Amino acid sequence: MIRFLNRSKLELDGHHLYCFPTCGACIAVRLSAWWMGIQLPTRNVLVSSGHAAELAAGGGKTQVPCLRIEDADGGVQWMYESSDIIDYLKELPSSST
Repeated sequence: MIRFLNRSKLELDGHHLYCFPTCGACIAVRLSAWWMGIQLPTRNVLVSSGHAAELAAGGGKTQVPCLRIEDADGGVQWMYESSDIIDYLKELPSSST
C-alpha cells in the first residue's frame, strides 16, 4: 500500500501559478510548494486560452511558470523564474521546509 504524506496546507489568497503540466520548471515549483505545505492554485495556459491571454496581458509574456501575486491593496506582481518563485515561497512566514 502506498501512503502519501499528510501535509497541512497553507492557502495563499491572491496567488496563482500560471503553468502547464509537462513543463519541468513548473513541476519543480508545484513540487516545492507541495513539499512546503503550500496550496498554490494553478492556471493551465495550454488548456485555457483565457489564462494564456491573462498571462500575456498582465505579465507581458507567455513564459511559464509565472506566479501572479496580488497584494492587499490590489497591486499585482508577476514573477517568472522558477528559482525566484521557490525562494519567494520559502520566505513566506508559515511555510515549512
